[in-house]
Amino acid sequence: MVLKTGAAVLADNRRVPTAVRSVLGYYADTGVFDYSSLSLKSEIDDRTEAMLDDVSARIEAALAEEFGQPVEFSYDTKLILPAQLTLGYVYRSAREDAESDPVGDGIATGVPPVEDAAIGGQQPTLTPRERVVRAEQMTRLSIEALVDGDMRDAINDAEFEDFEVDFAASEADRRRVAEVAQVTLQSHLDGLLADLPDAVGEAYQWAVDYSEAHQDRDEYFRALMDAAEDGDADALDAIRETYKFADYDEPPAALSPAEQELPYSKTQYARVGVIYDGMLDLYRLAGLDIDDDFAKAIVLAIIGAQVWLDDVDDYADDRAEGQLTPVTAEYLLRPDDRAAYTHVVDITEQYLDIAKAYATDADSPLTGVAVEYIYRSGEPDVLPGHH
Repeated sequence: MVLKTGAAVLADNRRVPTAVRSVLGYYADTGVFDYSSLSLKSEIDDRTEAMLDDVSARIEAALAEEFGQPVEFSYDTKLILPAQLTLGYVYRSAREDAESDPVGDGIATGVPPVEDAAIGGQQPTLTPRERVVRAEQMTRLSIEALVDGDMRDAINDAEFEDFEVDFAASEADRRRVAEVAQVTLQSHLDGLLADLPDAVGEAYQWAVDYSEAHQDRDEYFRALMDAAEDGDADALDAIRETYKFADYDEPPAALSPAEQELPYSKTQYARVGVIYDGMLDLYRLAGLDIDDDFAKAIVLAIIGAQVWLDDVDDYADDRAEGQLTPVTAEYLLRPDDRAAYTHVVDITEQYLDIAKAYATDADSPLTGVAVEYIYRSGEPDVLPGHH
């Protein structure tokens, strides 16, 4: 108890690096101390960074042809954390089952063979090394799919600042850069999916379609927000009934009935959670045993992170631009800023606390520490009513 209390005190000390605070905070909450998570995180970061470098190199070649000159390209995305955590989850499990380290010096390439048994829901028997190889291959595929989806959203929203090049690009140039990058990535991704059984592509497309159905309601939600800003009581009721506590024809099966009743769970699952649920299906279809508790930890953590990191940070812009999010919704639904602030914090903590518990049940301290890191990286004091 004394050690956990001391860990909690250190975890709240902002002079301690956030990564270390996260390990200590996770220990204080769960009693699980796994400092090796930091070294595993570093290893996973290096390997997935190499995968992203491959993506950039492919895009740079296409941009050089488009612009008639060498181009250095990078794309800023925060969306690959779940793929990193899944790779770490498989690494940890495979190492526990192996007599020698099954993780090689290089990263596996190509497309993994997928047996009918995996597609039928049965787990084939794989050696620890085979599990590592398949996890690395599916992580490559997942990263490309996640970045492709992110690029599509950025282009649809005419947001090109994350498409970075090493020359003075005009707005028209930036659009060209974005379109060439996305088309290049999509073409390679389509080739990878074409080499896999149809069930893999269908699982990926299902997740994309589910998410896009939510995006198609964006104008409706914006109209509700505009009306609510003008004091329309019916619009406020509609926000509560169709956004905060929505009723979907196809509710998120990955979440329990109780979790489906959490504020915003159905809309935020459709907005971000379903993409990662679909990503985990890709690993399963490659014959990897992904625990349901681990999958729930990922989905709930991502929903929490979307609210706590992106929606909180973007609150002022989203409010000005009429973008309905769980954060802007709370500031419309609550009687004052203090009440809205308190509920935003409470809602986020619900998601992250449940995610952390699932990570512990799945014996994935790296994921638990990552959830803690998400929480300790938030800056809710940018919101009105925090004092």
